[in-house]
Amino acid sequence: MRTDEIRWGILGAGKIARVFVADLTAAGLTVSAVAARQLGRAARFARETGIPVSYGSYEELVQDPRVDVVYIATPQPFHADQAILAIEAGKAVLVEKSFTDNAPSAQRVVDAARRHSVFTMEAMWTRFLPTFDQVRAELARGSIGEIRGVVTHHFQKLDDSPTGRHYDPTLCGGVVADLGVYGVSLAFHLLGAPHEIIAEGSVTPSGVDTSASVVMRHGEGRTSTTLTAMDTPGPNSAAVIGTDGWIDLDPYWFGPTGFTVYDAGRPGSPVRRFDPPVISGRGMHFQALEVERRLRSGELESPLMPLAESVEVMGALDEIRRQAVTASASHLEPAGRRS
Repeated sequence: MRTDEIRWGILGAGKIARVFVADLTAAGLTVSAVAARQLGRAARFARETGIPVSYGSYEELVQDPRVDVVYIATPQPFHADQAILAIEAGKAVLVEKSFTDNAPSAQRVVDAARRHSVFTMEAMWTRFLPTFDQVRAELARGSIGEIRGVVTHHFQKLDDSPTGRHYDPTLCGGVVADLGVYGVSLAFHLLGAPHEIIAEGSVTPSGVDTSASVVMRHGEGRTSTTLTAMDTPGPNSAAVIGTDGWIDLDPYWFGPTGFTVYDAGRPGSPVRRFDPPVISGRGMHFQALEVERRLRSGELESPLMPLAESVEVMGALDEIRRQAVTASASHLEPAGRRS
């Protein structure tokens, strides 16, 4: 069991890395180094965030003996190779969601982690928030009976500029991997892997998915639905539905929010209310605390975000995107040419 200080290295110097570092620093965790492809960018990031060491290459970061865990905050097409780079250097890894660009890449990372016996986890930060600790507690005590469904909505109007990553197919731009993954991952977490996925969506001429509607069937009468779009505003609500009631999560449900528990005997009347504790920042440090807990106990993955599930979620995202592209193409095809 580790009792010493655990030190973080940040691979990538973009917006999400800045939020992550701010949350870790506010929580009193130690960030030792940052790396970017350009030393000047890394040095500026380090100066502005109070990190003592900066590197102009990722190889230097993963070889730094003052780094114990590497947080990968680059675009998804680079996650697999960079995670494996860190794993082969013996560094524990926290990989920003979505885990990789596709399921085969995700499996490569998992295989490397298991081959080298190195802790690895997907940074699905929502799962580690106090809100979802309490949701799991409600479900464990049977507050809503048997779970029958999960309903999520996630809408944001994201940057559609030519220089932005959201609409860039070479950077795995698209709503499914960026926003839709929250609802899909939550459904996996609470209902298990689906046996059937039904999806459609809108896709740009360059192949970037901008909206998706997803129904997943999880067996035993359990169903999840996810509605998401990145080209329009909309509701950001969620609910967990059971045989004896439901949990209604406040907007924005994927952050440190509150929820209300309702039961079947009093439709429309709240039974219990949960309001989250006040935290500094976004709450991304809770996943870092989970990593540190598991490292100190000598574990190689987290039971709250198991590696096999990250691969399965990536497989679901692949299938949703495939169906969205197919549906979008059929909508554009002239009616007389459809079979």
